Amino acid sequence: MARLADIQMQVMWNRLISVVEEQAQTLIRTAFGAATREAGDLSAGVFLPDGRMVAQAVTGTPGHVNSMAESVKYFLQEYPREAMFAGDVFLTNDPWKGTGHLNDLTMVTPVFKGRRMVALFASTVHVVDIGGIGLSADGTQIYHEGLFIPIVRLVSRGRMDETMLKVVRANVREPVQVEGDIYGLVACNEIGGARLLAMMSEYRLSDIERLSEHIIARSRAAMLAAVRAWPQGTWSCSMTTDGYDTPITLVGALTVSKRGIDIDFTGTSPVVSNGINVPKSYTDAYASFGVRCVIGPHIPNNAGSLSVIRISAPEGTIVNAPFPLAVAARSTIGQMLPDVVFGCLRQARADKVPTEGASSLWNVRLAGGQTMKGMDPALIRGATRFNVVGFNTGGTGARPGKDGLSVTSFPSGIRNVAVEIMETLSPVVYWKKEYRPDSGGAGQYRGGLGQIMEIANGESAPMIISATFDRITFPARGSTGGHSGGGGRLSLASGATMRGFGRQVIPAGDRVIVETPGGGGIGDPGSRSRDAVAQDVRDGLVSGDCARDVYGM
Repeated sequence: MARLADIQMQVMWNRLISVVEEQAQTLIRTAFGAATREAGDLSAGVFLPDGRMVAQAVTGTPGHVNSMAESVKYFLQEYPREAMFAGDVFLTNDPWKGTGHLNDLTMVTPVFKGRRMVALFASTVHVVDIGGIGLSADGTQIYHEGLFIPIVRLVSRGRMDETMLKVVRANVREPVQVEGDIYGLVACNEIGGARLLAMMSEYRLSDIERLSEHIIARSRAAMLAAVRAWPQGTWSCSMTTDGYDTPITLVGALTVSKRGIDIDFTGTSPVVSNGINVPKSYTDAYASFGVRCVIGPHIPNNAGSLSVIRISAPEGTIVNAPFPLAVAARSTIGQMLPDVVFGCLRQARADKVPTEGASSLWNVRLAGGQTMKGMDPALIRGATRFNVVGFNTGGTGARPGKDGLSVTSFPSGIRNVAVEIMETLSPVVYWKKEYRPDSGGAGQYRGGLGQIMEIANGESAPMIISATFDRITFPARGSTGGHSGGGGRLSLASGATMRGFGRQVIPAGDRVIVETPGGGGIGDPGSRSRDAVAQDVRDGLVSGDCARDVYGM
């Protein structure tokens, strides 16, 4: 009978994961913004009434999912269970209580069976615009970065707060898209709740407490077992990134013990005046994800498995930025944290850990029909007004026994937005989008390649790029003799080099050239298979000069 009970629990556990995956797919199908619809920049999950995450959708990003795992508890602090009613929906984009910056909306919906709350569904979505100066690192306070929505009751017993929607529409550049995404969040949580109640009816469950406790306990036990299979000890790693004005040093000390993993970011650079600061919730999300990529990667993500990893960072460091510092481009630094974690874990088990990659996204954010300092307003008279973002990246680091992945979003997992979609949404024209030869760090196992994009405004009007690009001066490092990946570069076709951070003008008739970084290599390049080098040359991934001078062909 005990074995049968375990099987029944596993069946219901799988069903619960299917419920939250349908929740996520509903959001993808109803969202207006390309970030969600095309790139999958979202998260979805189901929580116990006390705020513990029970299951998350497979679709989504670590920055959203892992930070959302804690954000639901903030909703409950603001609106306790007894203050929630059937038909209510709650919303925020508070970076310190959500997923790290104002462009991410987090929504929580309570689910009732009769008069009893049985669960909470939560979801997040990245909106194309939230006002302010736009998604840029140029702001110096959160007040510059857009509309700040505290935790509010958006829907009260089935009635939408139209005043709140008016405030949102009045403060964003793309009101139709943003309002559409809000309704998409409402719909996805509603579908999740309906599917959960149908599941409970089918399995004759009055609540999901027993099932959830089983899931959380089994996940925690499995994660602890995975940790205990690793050597015990403490290892440290330091990594330098470009930063907005001056280089940033990220320092992590990781301790593996029988009670789990502790990561301490003491020694990391202090906060800066511009918007690359990282709220602690986002640091927790990506640091824990770095661990989960290597240790217990197949264990479902929930309150149980996440509880085994504990993260600390002194307040005032760039990875624990207090309110009201600017945080819009928090992903630039935050998505480097798995590389710091890998640097620690590699010292314990080099045979299990990849090397550094491009890591943080190179999203191309373009705006037209808008002015900025130094631009003649007459130049945009009659030009189409647009605001679009293309999700792009460089190469991942080489893996033990394998090359890195070219042009692959790690650790974010976000999909690329197709050129055809970008050109449909705006007058932007992509003249080139191709692999960047020799950008993958040489090694016995080569780093993944970056890409080259050449983009213009098809109306021959100026446009603005909001750059949040790192790995230009300090590219991804190789390991055990592998070479560093190629550094990134932002420039104009007319020849000028542009800054990696900040809003900058692309003049009318000119083109912006975006060259994303490559990942680092593993092992001595001289040990690479001759056949592999020859194939890389035939495929155009490695030049003949590189094959001769670096690989000795």
